[in-house]
Amino acid sequence: MNKEKIWLSSPHMGGNEQSYIQQAFDANWIAPLGPNVIGFESDLERYLKNEEAVFVGALSSGTAAIHLALILLGISQGDEVICQSMTFSASANPILYQGALPVFIDSEEDTWNMCPDSLEEAIIDRIAKGNTPKAIIAVHLYGMPFKADEIAAIAKKYQIPLIEDSAEALGSSFKGQKCGTLGDIGILSFNGNKIITTSGGGAIVVNSKGLKDRAVFFATQSRDNAPHYQHSEVGYNYRMSNICAGIGRGQMEVLDKHVSLRRKANAFYSDYFSAIDGVDVLKEPASEWFSNHWLTGIVIDAEKTGKTAEELRLAFEKENIESRPLWKPMHLQPIFEKYPYYGTDVSANLFKNGLCLPSGSNLTNDDFVRLENVLNVFFEKN
Repeated sequence: MNKEKIWLSSPHMGGNEQSYIQQAFDANWIAPLGPNVIGFESDLERYLKNEEAVFVGALSSGTAAIHLALILLGISQGDEVICQSMTFSASANPILYQGALPVFIDSEEDTWNMCPDSLEEAIIDRIAKGNTPKAIIAVHLYGMPFKADEIAAIAKKYQIPLIEDSAEALGSSFKGQKCGTLGDIGILSFNGNKIITTSGGGAIVVNSKGLKDRAVFFATQSRDNAPHYQHSEVGYNYRMSNICAGIGRGQMEVLDKHVSLRRKANAFYSDYFSAIDGVDVLKEPASEWFSNHWLTGIVIDAEKTGKTAEELRLAFEKENIESRPLWKPMHLQPIFEKYPYYGTDVSANLFKNGLCLPSGSNLTNDDFVRLENVLNVFFEKN
């Protein structure tokens, strides 16, 4: 009998998405503007705000949000932009869109995110070479907040704007402050595999209405205020549609529930592997961190366990269960390997020995039983 697929992280609807979509159809708002777009942005602004107000622009993707962040910061041909190496390529690709040059930074072992020591080393060296970086892109990998105090302090010390890639971290926080609001500009993703989804989509998070209006201007083909179509600047087709935003409005109603369920999956794996020497689970290093645990990642010490991450991936695959290696660092990617890199081999070793495990908010009790059975056989655990 064929076993139903257990996905790494699949979409999980809450139930009310269809009502928002139907409202858009009933009102004929089938466009990249409308009540759902405005409502979704407002929902996100209320969710993210702390002491300071935030302003959100709903866009077609998280990649678009990073691109617009670079444009807002004036990044252009030949500028250098520092970027976390261990991330998805969407964090780095927009740097090339602008004709700028990426400078990649290694991870640290506590959160797997940008290493503050390597970051400062890179900044000092680039300045010595006459190339002061124009921006820093730091990523909350798998929903785990980066060392925000240290990264932000370095950015401030050298007066370099910090772009906070929170594509994987909606619902995470550091010292009680929501991820997406910890840098100068934040970005979110609502791709199909994220905590909440709009099928495809993203958002830019800024600290003033003027910046939001500027981002939306660029995202709607930089159309000037005129009765005819007039354009004085390069524009982009980056606005979210009213239909996708309707899905997002329904998803916002279950965001906290989805975070809780992802954290439940992480707790399951943490408990399981606590009895296995040589397997480490990514978890918060201290109480200041709160991760949505978008994906739970593990690192397997082959010498201690006699097993490898790839062998476990294949064991899951045999049982129709999806798992996936950790992100391959950007400095090891063919398209990026020619650019500067600062650090040691932390991210490379994480990629070599790491695996992302099924973490969806729609995992069932039967799914957890299947997962545990595969793990028991693989690790020869009774």
